Amino acid sequence: MLNHPINRQSEIREAAEVRMKYKGYIERERMVAEKMHRLENIKIRGHFNYEELKGLSTECRQKLMKILPETLAQASRIPGVSPSDINVLLVLMGR
Repeated sequence: MLNHPINRQSEIREAAEVRMKYKGYIERERMVAEKMHRLENIKIRGHFNYEELKGLSTECRQKLMKILPETLAQASRIPGVSPSDINVLLVLMGR
């Protein structure tokens, strides 16, 4: 079937509706991806004695001591390390 003008208009309208409907979700995901990219460049190995960081959850301290991640992005991917734990580390690093 040839690209009929009516079919093409319908496709354009549908694409616009999808973009509008999911715009907020797409923007949030883009922001998360950008944050993860920035965290990849923040090295933490050797900065902390995790046992002494009382601002982190016990589970987080235990996981960080066991795994010893190189970067904040690696730390953020460890089960048991919450976004608030990553924010505490950022604050303690002066970021």
